[in-house]
Amino acid sequence: MITPVGGRRTAALFLASAAALTTVTVSGTPASAVGTLDGVWRMDGYGTVVSVEDGGRRMREYETTGIGCLPGDVTELTPTTATLEPAGPGRARLGWAGSVGHRTLRRVAALPTACGDPQPAQDPRATFDTFWRTYAENYPFFAMKGVDWQAVRDRYRPQVTNQTTNDELFSILTKMVEPLHDGHTYLTRGDCGAKPDNCFGGHRADTPFPSGELIKKIDASIAAQVGADRLQEWGQGHGKGKIAFAELPDGTGYLRLTGFVNYTDDHTFEADSAELDRALDAVFTPRRVRSLRGLVLDLRFNGGGSDRLGLRVAERLTDRPYTAYLKQARNDPRDPGKFTPAEPVRVRPHQGGPVYTGPVALLTGRLTISAGETTTQALMGRAPGVVRIGQNTNGSFSDVLERRLPNGWRFGLPNEVFRDAGTGRSYDGEGIAPDVRVPVFTDAEFLAGRDSALTEARRRLARGVPQTSGLAATGVPRA
Repeated sequence: MITPVGGRRTAALFLASAAALTTVTVSGTPASAVGTLDGVWRMDGYGTVVSVEDGGRRMREYETTGIGCLPGDVTELTPTTATLEPAGPGRARLGWAGSVGHRTLRRVAALPTACGDPQPAQDPRATFDTFWRTYAENYPFFAMKGVDWQAVRDRYRPQVTNQTTNDELFSILTKMVEPLHDGHTYLTRGDCGAKPDNCFGGHRADTPFPSGELIKKIDASIAAQVGADRLQEWGQGHGKGKIAFAELPDGTGYLRLTGFVNYTDDHTFEADSAELDRALDAVFTPRRVRSLRGLVLDLRFNGGGSDRLGLRVAERLTDRPYTAYLKQARNDPRDPGKFTPAEPVRVRPHQGGPVYTGPVALLTGRLTISAGETTTQALMGRAPGVVRIGQNTNGSFSDVLERRLPNGWRFGLPNEVFRDAGTGRSYDGEGIAPDVRVPVFTDAEFLAGRDSALTEARRRLARGVPQTSGLAATGVPRA
């Protein structure tokens, strides 16, 4: 339903296919100096080595583990979706346009020896070992998930032989990671659309993949609550309706975003940015930011996408800069508790037009995933505070680290942590709790024609109840 674009950032719960390649550009560096970036670089975290070639016009990625190296993407450096720039002696910074933060590169003398192997072993055991080792070296959440990864290897490795079929191997690999119940894990061996059995996507045990029937019920419920004739929609082609706004009779506004990706059929970060800006310009007009008595921001059914687009929304809701959250990646193959230095990610007020600083009620639930969650986290630092209503978010924050296997299959896993800017707390696994807990998209709600979260939000905004963000300070939901 939602596919990756630009910064490799979409929740695996909402995808069933491997990610598209991403291009890179050299930014902020004179053309005459670009050649200084040529050479081999190792990334802090991410298990990746890159070779910058052809006068800084091409980057080759190599996916490394302690047992081998597989060639990754070859990307032309173009002025489109990412930045690569010097960051001091022997250092460079890589940033993807759709993702927040940067990756630090450190110059090394040469590629690891294993990266020169023209034909890595492709037997089932080599595939198993690469899969297991990639998780062992990059996944941060085994302890939090209660999974002994060495015990997983001890159980399943003896089941793999040279005679293991593709179907058997695919089943073994999915059984290994399914108990993680992690929405940012996936495995694919072909076209998911043509054959769904080719793909596995992890998800919480209490949050299965949303069916077409559920999506129709959600859409119908929203239309009934706010009035279908009031809803303005943005998005083009298959992305139409992913952004919607209604100005309600009680003077509140209702803004719904069902993702932060694929607003158009171009499937590029540039096109998504332009469409989101077009929508937000139409919503936050000078008249409206003065007259709205409150804003309901509905992220209850938001499968993620670009964190940077989520920040675009937060930037329309503040007149002062602040830190949204801290981002870091696992950075020691032997120690899941060691990470890259925490990088602050900032919210800066929108400069191209008015911003809305009035009361905001934010609706969340278990289908608030990935960039939907980092947007929720970013708004926890807003002043005045935002009241969160509904249920916990999904608990899947990290970018997806996308990898290949020796047999050509693709898989993804999280390797990052997004921490609270004030407390350093991570919300992975449990998700961000609401201040006010009410049912979200339950059968009982649909049957009764109720939307308790939206009703509570409108009630509070109409009363002018002071905003609150209890979890930002205490971690305890407020009633």
